[in-house]
Amino acid sequence: MKKTLILAALVLISAGCFAQKNPATKKAKGYMLADTPDFTAARAAIKEALETEPTAETYYWAGMIGYKEAQREDYNQVMGMNYDQAKAGAATLESIEYWLKADELAQVLVPNKKGVEVPTDPKMRAKLAKLMLEYYKGNEYITMGELVRYGSYLNDKRDFAGAYNAFKMHISIPDMPMMQDPKIQKEMPRDTTYQQYRYYTAIFAVQAEMHDEAIAMLEALKDGDQEPISVNQFLYQEYVAINDTAKFVETLQNASVRFPQEPWFIQNLINYYIFSGQEQAAVDYLAQAIAREPKVAQYHLIKGNLNVNLGNFDEAMVDFDNALAVDPTLADAMAGKGRVYYNQAVKLNEEAAMISDNKAYKQADEKMKAVFRQSLPYFEQAHEMDPNEIQYLQILKGLYYRFRTEPGMQAKYDAIVEKLNNF
Repeated sequence: MKKTLILAALVLISAGCFAQKNPATKKAKGYMLADTPDFTAARAAIKEALETEPTAETYYWAGMIGYKEAQREDYNQVMGMNYDQAKAGAATLESIEYWLKADELAQVLVPNKKGVEVPTDPKMRAKLAKLMLEYYKGNEYITMGELVRYGSYLNDKRDFAGAYNAFKMHISIPDMPMMQDPKIQKEMPRDTTYQQYRYYTAIFAVQAEMHDEAIAMLEALKDGDQEPISVNQFLYQEYVAINDTAKFVETLQNASVRFPQEPWFIQNLINYYIFSGQEQAAVDYLAQAIAREPKVAQYHLIKGNLNVNLGNFDEAMVDFDNALAVDPTLADAMAGKGRVYYNQAVKLNEEAAMISDNKAYKQADEKMKAVFRQSLPYFEQAHEMDPNEIQYLQILKGLYYRFRTEPGMQAKYDAIVEKLNNF
């Protein structure tokens, strides 16, 4: 029996304490609702109230101070009076933080008179949801979300971390527990505008160098339709920034499959394989890319260059021919065919230098010159296709000098030297 009486007493205390009027709360409301509001005094009073009575109702009124201040700034703007976007935005964020706490406290379960556990303040959630929906959609003074305006303002001020926080709070409103009523959800569709705001939130995190936040946002967006190419590019760069090789390679691989016409991804992937000494892996991956998209000349060109580096000269010639079949004007592919012979000739020259027998040396030297000669017409054609590419000019200079004793070669050499001098 005694235990029952104690329980009843607790119920009465729980049910009655929120009906009490805290003098500090009453004072804060007075400052806030005056014809000439004093929001500074209101905040000082509500701080005192929160210290003595940290209930859902007190937190609700603490949030109302920021709400009323933001609303007043919006009114000033409409009326052509002094408008302070920074003050309005900061007040909005402040009020939301208080209201989140109010909702949390209001949902704490307490026993009612029948001993059944019910929310401490069952009406609070609906009241808060109405206010939050106004922040999300706009009000009688503004036709867009308060936090969107504030985030855009902070972005203009290059406060990217602040812009991220404002936009992140805005896009989180539909997911808040207090906003899950189906009727309210219908007023907050995840439409194209919402997706744009998610994208902007991610970009602000990137600009603020908030890598963890940026990665989380970009990962959530990478498979969607909102700026998917730039999202995946930013995601790759964020993983590079934190030195997560496995994840940036995975990002490049997935994006290169999804966006075969965007060479940026495969080029960065190939660069990674090349600079990490995995040229064969680069060739293998390019072969897969070509199988998916055979009409991209650059894929064949890059694969040919890699095969040259690996000494796969026959395969390289096929690659360059394929590149020219797709794009007959691709000078680098023509030069690549010349490089197939040129590199072999350089190797033969190195081997000849090691021969001490004079007869054997002359034979090796003639073989080496013949291979250099095979490279010459390809570089000449590449030069005709792209007359201003200095690399072709320098190679031709060396080849013409090598054969300068042959008819016409000295003149060609002199012409190339003059062109290089005037380049």
